[in-house]
Amino acid sequence: MSDILHRVATRTSTPDGVYQALTTIDGLAAWWTTDTTGKTGLGDVIDFRFENGGFTMLVLDLVPGELVRWEVVDGPEEWIGTTVNWNLKQNGDYTVILFEHLGWKEPVEFMYHCSTKWATFLLSLKELVETGSGSPAPHELRVSDWR
Repeated sequence: MSDILHRVATRTSTPDGVYQALTTIDGLAAWWTTDTTGKTGLGDVIDFRFENGGFTMLVLDLVPGELVRWEVVDGPEEWIGTTVNWNLKQNGDYTVILFEHLGWKEPVEFMYHCSTKWATFLLSLKELVETGSGSPAPHELRVSDWR
């Protein structure tokens, strides 16, 4: 198994703003993709659509201000069955996001692409929380022919 791991810190006094950006449709659409639909409660599914496809996430775990955990239930074959975890913690004037996309069967080239894209979207999330405006798809930084 292979995993994608990232760490980013946002200049916020509490994790609440980051948690809201991860647990509301408006929040998710403001940093990941504008085409976000569904419900964000425990056991609900969220659909994220992009120019070349998309993902459906099942919400597995929610701990306000601390954790958001999803399972990929639809999307590219490499993603199905993987989990996406957002661990939040306070560190002084920063909220630290420890991001994990766990359970890739093998480190295929698409995983390298997705790791880079996750990094760009984490920076979009950081922008949203710190400035009020993110860079969601279709306005995100394009890094390859996969988008």
